[in-house]
Amino acid sequence: MAGLLFLAFAYLAVGQAAATRNGAQTAADAAALGAAQDRRNQLVGRWMDNLLNPDLWQDIFHGKVEGLDPSCWRAQQLADANDAHVVGGGCEPEWDPLGYTVEVKTNDPVGDSIVPGTETTYATAEARAVIEPRCSLQPPEEGNDNDEDLPQLNCGGQNWDLDADDLSDLPGPDDLFDVHLAD
Repeated sequence: MAGLLFLAFAYLAVGQAAATRNGAQTAADAAALGAAQDRRNQLVGRWMDNLLNPDLWQDIFHGKVEGLDPSCWRAQQLADANDAHVVGGGCEPEWDPLGYTVEVKTNDPVGDSIVPGTETTYATAEARAVIEPRCSLQPPEEGNDNDEDLPQLNCGGQNWDLDADDLSDLPGPDDLFDVHLAD
């Protein structure tokens, strides 16, 4: 009977550790995605600001834009919302591919169990989110008399015929960029 009781407590300790580790991974995933989505939104804003200057679009789609605000504040905000915090230099922007790697540590330890030291053991986890452009540019049709025609965008298989005189139908952030977790 004592052996079964010990085994039950051992399973409980493993379960506590697994739950804490899963919580850390959830916080890291949310933090990395949050930072990447904030950067994506800034890139979309920059694209909108330069809508009539298609020569800049490729650079914007590949994140080659100066003057954007840091996005790690969003990583910290989402880590906090998931009972964790970004550790050290744990929010790092990446440039090839564009994205963020975030490392977090749980705010609460694994807790008391029959395994010594778990009451002061915290879980850490890392996640990486990337921002990938979904659009390619096609020049305006030749022979068109309208010099204000913008290039056609093909975003994820959908064509967007942009007209400088009518900018009411524009692709949204999810059309322009894909943000997802990566290995």
